[in-house]
Amino acid sequence: MEFSKHFRTVLQQSEVDIPYKKIDYQSKIGLVGSCFVENIGAKLAYYKFQNWINPYGILFNPLAIEKAFLDIHDIKTYTQQDLVHNQDMWHSLHHHSDFSNPDSQKVLDRINSTIKKTHENLKKTTHLIITLGSAWVYYHLDAATEVANCHKIPQNKFEKRLLSVEEIVESLRKSIQIITLINPEIQVILTLSPVRHLKDGMLANSRSKAHLLTAIHQVTNADSIAYFPSYELLMDDLRDYRFYTEDMLHPNTLATTYIWEFFKELLISKEAYPLMKQVDSVQKALQHRPFNPDSEHYQSFMAKIKEQKEHLETRYNILF
Repeated sequence: MEFSKHFRTVLQQSEVDIPYKKIDYQSKIGLVGSCFVENIGAKLAYYKFQNWINPYGILFNPLAIEKAFLDIHDIKTYTQQDLVHNQDMWHSLHHHSDFSNPDSQKVLDRINSTIKKTHENLKKTTHLIITLGSAWVYYHLDAATEVANCHKIPQNKFEKRLLSVEEIVESLRKSIQIITLINPEIQVILTLSPVRHLKDGMLANSRSKAHLLTAIHQVTNADSIAYFPSYELLMDDLRDYRFYTEDMLHPNTLATTYIWEFFKELLISKEAYPLMKQVDSVQKALQHRPFNPDSEHYQSFMAKIKEQKEHLETRYNILF
């Protein structure tokens, strides 16, 4: 790809084996895990692929992801006893704070409807991307459970520990087993988020990433699960702070685009490229802000865009 000629230093596509049928516009893609999957999910959404992202919100550690898939498999119904109250808000310890609300019933309604919807989505999903972010987990002492989010609850309510490689391998395999019980034909792709978790400290983050990477490769090598090298692309290939946002932790637009282009080459069918180009053209036109929206020229321009949209919707069921 042309983008890589300017920046690649290490990683070659030939180093990565993705033994799956490639993604096209008939594929249904699920993405679960750290905030990094939301970057790829946003790209897929931009090009109007059929995808769903993080039904529990952003999840960082493998135990939180395993818990989510178990709930979804069982179509668990959350009740008031599953929530905690802190700082005038109701929270689920197993969900991101996006689900939190001062009204507990609103929290429960959203959680339970999302679980049902995701169970149905998983039955039809062709490709599932799971991205791990951290091997550090927090155990809530009162609730006697590992959590996905601490929700600013006082630190003395938790015990923090680092998952061993063996625990991560076991958790990943349980997640995959649960997923395939719902959908035996699903294709699972594992990846490791390159985003550093510096709240744990630089050394602790490195230990965490090392445990996750070792566990992921044990699973992919032994269980024929695919691995996408998002971690290596940012840390070893680009390896420069110009590819980070101002916090020096998250990949910036340039880095995300680079990783997306690698993802596209490896995982998306070339037969989908012409449609992606048409969708991109419409998306850019829709984002255009005219100097004079009432002009005849702009009205003619929008009529052409409307015609293109209707063609894509009618012919390919691509909805804007």
